[in-house]
Amino acid sequence: MDIDGGDGAAAEEFTRQVQVRFVTKLKPPYKTPQSSISIPAKLTRRGLSTIVNNLLLAVNGDWQSEPFDFLIDGELVRMPLQEFLLVKGISAEKTLEIEYIKAIAPRKEEEPSLHDDWVSAVDGSNNGYILTGCYDGFGRIWRGAGICTHVLDGHSGPITSLCTLTPKAESGIDQIVATASKDRTIRLWKFGVEETLDQPKNITAFKILRGHNAAVQTIAAEPSTDMVCSGSWDGTINLWNTNASDTDSGSISLKKRKKGREVKEPQSEGEALTALVGHTQCVSSVMWPQRETIYSASWDHSIRRWDVETGKDSLSMSCGKVINCLDIGGESSALIAAGGSDPVLRIWDPRRPGTLSPIYHFSSHNSWISSCKWHTKSWFHLVSSSYDGKVMLWDIRTALPLAVIDTHKDKVLCADWWREDSVVSGGADSKLCISSGISVVQ
Repeated sequence: MDIDGGDGAAAEEFTRQVQVRFVTKLKPPYKTPQSSISIPAKLTRRGLSTIVNNLLLAVNGDWQSEPFDFLIDGELVRMPLQEFLLVKGISAEKTLEIEYIKAIAPRKEEEPSLHDDWVSAVDGSNNGYILTGCYDGFGRIWRGAGICTHVLDGHSGPITSLCTLTPKAESGIDQIVATASKDRTIRLWKFGVEETLDQPKNITAFKILRGHNAAVQTIAAEPSTDMVCSGSWDGTINLWNTNASDTDSGSISLKKRKKGREVKEPQSEGEALTALVGHTQCVSSVMWPQRETIYSASWDHSIRRWDVETGKDSLSMSCGKVINCLDIGGESSALIAAGGSDPVLRIWDPRRPGTLSPIYHFSSHNSWISSCKWHTKSWFHLVSSSYDGKVMLWDIRTALPLAVIDTHKDKVLCADWWREDSVVSGGADSKLCISSGISVVQ
């Protein structure tokens, strides 16, 4: 992984000097003296980081050096200082205020967690566990690297997508998750995250949702209710009630039955409450960030925003490319990030009147983009994965990736944030990888 992107300070030409003052919002012991100093104008980010570390060492003899990033007027510096000032039209005659932050890059790579086939889906939204879906048809719950506690057993085809549902108060410690599969079903699972297990426990779904006429490609939960939505290769988006009660509308009760000596839990089947129709090809990604609004992306090159109450799309953007993934986040949780059949990660702001053009393009991948996820605690940071085998960390304040994670040896099929400071990813190398120690929240 590469987090530096610049020449060493020793290679700098110590010619022109600029007067600077280093400032930070970080708490002690990350505070440097507030006096201004003169530094070479040709310093790169690594050279600036060396100076800050030396200043910190001067006030704290036990200081351990670490990398920093730098902002001038709210924009990350990713080129030599004097070049940045020239490009941005900033005068070097006055004292520059340079803010330093912890570099956004993994400090540790955990031992990969092996699966029996491609790891096609991952969810890190719960701090207590990681949820993975695999081409072998099984879902798995992981407490950490190599610690699998539960196996979700029931799908007859590869798992394509999954999500964690917000548990209700009456469910105690039970967690509820949903999985989607090429077998055309969505399955709901319940497990106790606090269970102490010597080996992985196989569990069966408590509810099966049927209604799509082709493989289910994507699923998302509405954050405040018992609802999920799903997108399929049949071009439709279905809305479902996930409540376990057999008295639900559209539910069929399947009685408790014995298989040998094992007693399986009662299972119910559910039908879709409604469908959103408009896409003409595979619905590859859905997001349900607010109760009244669903976002979808499709192989028909469009991204749509749906009004749940009316069932109509209130926004339709043609992107000119097959879209594989999208996520909603950034400023006021309003920006749309999406990737697809080219190496470009694009971001739109649908609040801007009169234009549907992307406001950012990030072009460092070398193949299709398979997933993208905003950090839930930052307006600026997101992660992407690609068939080029790379996972990249981005800050929208600069065009280059903050870090490139290359722990996979084949296509990366999925990625997500976990515990605010880690990235989890899965790929065609059958591995779940965890990259930790990423200081997004500082």
